[in-house]
Amino acid sequence: MEKVRVRFAPSPTGPLHLGGVRTALYDYLFAKNQGGEFVLRIEDTDTARYVEGAEEYIEEALEWCGIIPDESPKKGGKHAPYRQSERRAIYDKYTELILKTDYAYIAFDTPEELDAIRAEYEAKGDVFSYDNKTRNRLRNSLALSEEEVQKLLDEKTPYVVRFKMPVDRILNLEDIIRGKSSVNTNTLDDKVLVKNDGMPTYHFANVIDDHEMEITHVIRGEEWLPSLGLHTLLYEAMQWDAPQFAHLSLILKPEGKGKLSKRDGDKFGFPVFPLDFKDPETGNISKGYRENGYLPDAFINMVALLGWSPADDKEILPLEDMIKEFDLHKVHKAGARFSKEKAEWFNHQYIQLKSDNELLQILKNTDLNLSNVSDEKLIKIIHLMKERATFPKDIYENGKFFFEAPTSYDEKASKKAWNEETSTILNELSDVLAKSETFNAETLKQTVHDFAENKGLGMGKVMMPLRLALVGELKGPDVPDILELLGKEESTARINNAINNFK
Repeated sequence: MEKVRVRFAPSPTGPLHLGGVRTALYDYLFAKNQGGEFVLRIEDTDTARYVEGAEEYIEEALEWCGIIPDESPKKGGKHAPYRQSERRAIYDKYTELILKTDYAYIAFDTPEELDAIRAEYEAKGDVFSYDNKTRNRLRNSLALSEEEVQKLLDEKTPYVVRFKMPVDRILNLEDIIRGKSSVNTNTLDDKVLVKNDGMPTYHFANVIDDHEMEITHVIRGEEWLPSLGLHTLLYEAMQWDAPQFAHLSLILKPEGKGKLSKRDGDKFGFPVFPLDFKDPETGNISKGYRENGYLPDAFINMVALLGWSPADDKEILPLEDMIKEFDLHKVHKAGARFSKEKAEWFNHQYIQLKSDNELLQILKNTDLNLSNVSDEKLIKIIHLMKERATFPKDIYENGKFFFEAPTSYDEKASKKAWNEETSTILNELSDVLAKSETFNAETLKQTVHDFAENKGLGMGKVMMPLRLALVGELKGPDVPDILELLGKEESTARINNAINNFK
């Protein structure tokens, strides 16, 4: 069996969309599942839409996701170069070859001439198509004599190379995800293969590169399904074996209708790109999952399940498990609806799976100023606070009282927890705590319990105002854990501050 080789071939025309990440991930999972190779190729022939920094962004995004290519512009490989803009000599060779077949011809029609013809058709209520019904009446090498063609070439008249679509043929097509289909060539037009600047269009360059790079399986979005007939015929024209194709469904808007877009992200408050992207022209920044606090393994787990279901409908799958389980035949034909809530759920789950030490490193790599807090204390805070955290920063935000003493007290909580007796109770408790020789959670729990029992008080009359004094609200982990972490001096200071505040 030939070795499985797949490629992800984005255009550097902007940041990598969620759908692009999923395509790259499925390419990678399939290749690794089959013991094959994953290639990153940059399709940068569309110079008009090229965005500076987009290629570097794509490479960094894939690296963050853990989708590491075996061959790429950065890494190199046996089929270099991996940028289409650097493969001109290869394309020129195959342009000459296809023009020697009966599958291609050159066309001299100017854009203005074609626009005029379109306008004529529209005036009659028709739609113009450059195809087998019209090509013999237009300015191309099929309609003109050899002398006329040679004269135009000698005058260096600009031309494009078009594919000569066969007449009235039924193409039987096959897709790993969607199964069998057929198309009549009479419904397909004569697509441009090479532009008038000599560079191939996506259709031709794509097929050439896939052949040259020995690609065995092409996994791409369903927007390329209408091109499958043309691409199949291009392989036939060049007498090459075609790869197997698999077309992925769309990632849908949260409400389920239409393709997920950046506008949806802006509207509902979630990113659609893996990393922040700064537009080099406008300076506008589009938010990314990384900067929003998502863990890369949670992010790709979420992306993987947007259109694929592993065995037993498992939801939490590290990358290694995804590789073992991935099956292209189990990728869904229907579109997958994106859910912000589900994305956050995945992140919460992965935070729980991280060790306290791993979360410590993640927190220290954020923009939070934690330099004045010891690692030992941070580890303890993480251990207490991670259970309710959706994002790493939540550990800090929800546990801010560990870093800063409260300067005000929640009004609703104060009415519930504090009455005329409370100051006296907490004053006496503060004295007891100050005399405690062992200040750990287990001992403190017993100390507070004994204090309440000796005074004939219910635990609520002690614990609620004590929590309010330490935190400023009626929230947080167990009070004895808070006391231990704050330490004796800080704990008693906060109790005394609260007493003074409520006088």
